[in-house]
Amino acid sequence: MKSINNINQLNKSDFLSVFGNIFEKTEWIAEKVFDLKPFKSNDDLFSKMINQYENCNKEQILLILNSHPELAVEKKLTKDSSNEQSGASLNECTFEEFEEFKKLNIEYRTKFGFPFIIAVKGKNKNNILNNFKKRIQNDLNSEFEEAKKQVITIASFRFKDIASI
Repeated sequence: MKSINNINQLNKSDFLSVFGNIFEKTEWIAEKVFDLKPFKSNDDLFSKMINQYENCNKEQILLILNSHPELAVEKKLTKDSSNEQSGASLNECTFEEFEEFKKLNIEYRTKFGFPFIIAVKGKNKNNILNNFKKRIQNDLNSEFEEAKKQVITIASFRFKDIASI
């Protein structure tokens, strides 16, 4: 990634093109963070992004959660989500696995009101399915908190990927 000095000199459009999808389809977080320049370091920038997210109210969090795709079955994915799901081989499901993901996605969304969210980086289809089956047993409050944590983990992976460029 560019040096923090270069990041601080980005105009809003360029800043949003780089950091706008740290939180899936939630460019407004990066917009608010842009207004907090200058950043002291990459850690300072990321900390400000996390702070914006953690200060969201429940309705905003639900919007963020609902901006995430359903695993294995979603057809329109952001570039980040597509890369992450491909890395976990979710684009290579057998018919049976696809049907299981489809069923679990429907059950999960019906129960919780948002899609199942898990940071898939470093996981495979079996890890993800096992997590899915376990977490669908959670109560709403526990799962809401877990989904919020998973969003932070995804954001962290995405930010680190950008920082390594």
